[in-house]
Amino acid sequence: MIQDKLLILRFKQGRDGALRQIYDKYKVGLLKLAVMLVGDANTAEDMVHDVFVRFAQSADRIKLIGSLKGYLVTSLINRVRSHLRDNSRHREVSLDGADVLPSAERGPEHWAVLSERLTRLSHALRQLPYEQREVICFRMEMGMTFRQIAMLQSASVNTVKGRYRYGIERLRSLLNSEVER
Repeated sequence: MIQDKLLILRFKQGRDGALRQIYDKYKVGLLKLAVMLVGDANTAEDMVHDVFVRFAQSADRIKLIGSLKGYLVTSLINRVRSHLRDNSRHREVSLDGADVLPSAERGPEHWAVLSERLTRLSHALRQLPYEQREVICFRMEMGMTFRQIAMLQSASVNTVKGRYRYGIERLRSLLNSEVER
C-alpha cells in the first residue's frame, strides 16, 4: 500500500518509469481477471491496455482513497461490463469453427492463453451468470473479501456469498461432467 502511494506520487509528478512500474506490477493479474471474465485473450488484452491508457491520461485527476489495485480492478470491471453490455446489443459473428493461430510471443504474460486448464476453466466460467463469474474471479484471482466484492457489486454480503457458492457448485458440475466424457 505504501509502495503504491509512492508510485502514484511519482506518477503524478511525471517521473520516468513510474507508470511502467505500475503497469508491470498489475498487468498480469488484471489480464488473468479479464480473460476469465471475457473468455477471449485478445479482447482481455485490449481492455487491460484501455484501463492503463485511461489511467495515464487521468494523472492530474486521480485521487485514490483506497488501494491502487482496487482502483485498477474497478476500472477493468467497468470496462468489462461496458463491453458485455455493448456486445449484447450488437450480435457478433461466431468464430468457433475458425482455426486458432498460435501466438508468436510465448512470454509469461501469455501463459493464460496457452494453458489448456485455463481454457477449460474459462469456457466453464462463461457458462455461469455474469454476477457469479465476477464474484468467483474477484475472490479467487484478486483475493478480495466478500465485503469488498459486495461494495463493487452494490449487493449485500450474503448475496455475494450466495453467488459465490452457487457459482462454485455449478463450476464443479461443469468441470466434472467434462472430465467424465
